[in-house]
Amino acid sequence: MKPLRKKLAQYREPQKYKGIGVYPYFTPISSAQNSVVTINGKQVLMLGSNSYLGLTNHPKIKEAAIEAIKKYGSGCAGSPFLNGTLDIHLELEHELAEFLHKDGVMLFSAGFQANSGVIPCITGRNDYVIYDARDHASIIEGTRITFANTLKYRHNDMADLERVLQRCPLEASKLVVADGVFSMEGDIAKIPEMKALCDKYDATLMIDEAHGLGVLGSEGRGSCDHFGLLDDVDMMMGTFSKSLASVGGFIAADSDTINYMKHSVRPYIFTASIPPSATASVMAALKIMRSEPERREHLWEVTRHAMKCFRELGFEIGNTETPIIPIYVRDNDKTFTVTHMLLEEGVFVSPVVSPAVSPEDTLIRIALMATHTNEQIDFAIDKIYKCFKKLDIQLNDGK
Repeated sequence: MKPLRKKLAQYREPQKYKGIGVYPYFTPISSAQNSVVTINGKQVLMLGSNSYLGLTNHPKIKEAAIEAIKKYGSGCAGSPFLNGTLDIHLELEHELAEFLHKDGVMLFSAGFQANSGVIPCITGRNDYVIYDARDHASIIEGTRITFANTLKYRHNDMADLERVLQRCPLEASKLVVADGVFSMEGDIAKIPEMKALCDKYDATLMIDEAHGLGVLGSEGRGSCDHFGLLDDVDMMMGTFSKSLASVGGFIAADSDTINYMKHSVRPYIFTASIPPSATASVMAALKIMRSEPERREHLWEVTRHAMKCFRELGFEIGNTETPIIPIYVRDNDKTFTVTHMLLEEGVFVSPVVSPAVSPEDTLIRIALMATHTNEQIDFAIDKIYKCFKKLDIQLNDGK
């Protein structure tokens, strides 16, 4: 056996959990992504989807995608740099720029690609990238690729962020980048304090709005707008695969930054454009998101209900402030086991285990949708409580 294959063959962690029947990944769903899905012929309550506004099966979005395929075909067969720019791409860029109060927007085929491509493109050897310890993997990937100096600060710790900024030469280019809503913990970045520090130390601020768009701010503009700072944050990144019910990503910024990036970001230049159907889906989702505020209002209603119930029952859910609710298990094996047990009980949740988090911080991640009901939440909480008790997972309920 060749050395590389021999090394890869030693990775047997998945087989361990498959062997005991609790492997949770790649579960096939045979229905639309909604509050209830079909798995193995059974109806299962979906609590693991990032479709916060519940739009993935909306008839107007499906119709827009179908019409786009009829007009433009199934794909672009090239990058936006050459033959892959459609008029609807430009229309979407204009709509997003206007929506987010920015000069311009550039579209990416995936949100991961936006962060991992932009960060190393706009920073160089004598620059500094400063990031939150719990930033998304796409941001971390960007810090690994860049030639810039990379510095990490403790999660949402503004004193530590200032300490790190003080280490950088004042004249150096500095990029501070963080999630607006942290995807595992559900808490919100301290954007006003971050903006003040960036101004003090002449740093550029970039916020990842993947989990804030559609959830926070007026008309769902995100975490920056939640704090009234939409016009003040230098760069915003977002995805289409969550509230906007499609696939792809974007960066919004000033015209000079967009001009530079459109001619320099390698994953943008050398990757085919997002397909017409996805582009049209996003445009339709944007319209629905803005015209149906009751969706976001209901999302927050079920979120408040769920948080209240989880806390009253003694579940450890950390400092979440959003529809992302982490329920800490703090044991790798029990996290896999409780995920499997819940699926058997008709509830789909997402396990978060090491190395994504440290072994003592493992959790099941709940993500709520505007199409959930309080009755569905009560059903799920009852099942989660039952499974936690059966596995003797610690609860602060006095029992």
